[in-house]
Amino acid sequence: MTKTYLLAGAFAVALTGSVFAQTTSTEYYVVQDTSTKKCTIVDKKPTSTTTTVVGDGVFKTRTEAETGMKSIKVCSSN
Repeated sequence: MTKTYLLAGAFAVALTGSVFAQTTSTEYYVVQDTSTKKCTIVDKKPTSTTTTVVGDGVFKTRTEAETGMKSIKVCSSN
């Protein structure tokens, strides 16, 4: 019986760890299109030269990125 509880506990810890890793791995960036100068929020770091990361860089949540975008001068002037 104890082995069953240990196995169930190990499974629960492994499952929780993988779910936690998935939910915390998303990062948000405020980027500006270099041609239109329009700002947007993306969930992957840009790799092309058509967009530039602006502001403080990485945000943990989309809400933080939205709040940050409002205070970034190059975004609020559009």
